[in-house]
Amino acid sequence: MELDRLDRDIIRALVEDARSTYAEIGQRVGLSASAVKRRVDRLRETGAITGFTARVDPTALGWTTEAYVELFCVGKTSPSAIGVAVARLPEVVSACTITGEADALLHIRATDVRHVEQVIERIASEPFVVRTKSSIVLSRLIETPLITSRNGSTFVA
Repeated sequence: MELDRLDRDIIRALVEDARSTYAEIGQRVGLSASAVKRRVDRLRETGAITGFTARVDPTALGWTTEAYVELFCVGKTSPSAIGVAVARLPEVVSACTITGEADALLHIRATDVRHVEQVIERIASEPFVVRTKSSIVLSRLIETPLITSRNGSTFVA
């Protein structure tokens, strides 16, 4: 589905505050509330909007420490095997395959450094893991919500 400027503006408004009313969004983008509702319904039906969710500050839940862990795996370990193994760990908030020497990069959130260490130990115990390399996040400098459309194009909210 091709998104026009109004669709993008509506999505941007919803990303910033999904609890905004159609009237509030309409004022912002220059449409009536009913026109915004029709567009949001169409965006949901086509899959451009996949749902609505609350963004929670991880520190409010006690997850005050985060780390990035590179995985180096045996031979040709498949991405799906890595995904299945790390999906079992609630501390792994994202995982992706990457270029370079490592096979995958994991983003971990935990309560403290000891908790990060325990998670890394569990990951390292997987039979396909040769070694890990981790970096603890000291502070976040920039965190911009990105929106990714179904066709893969990404833009800043």
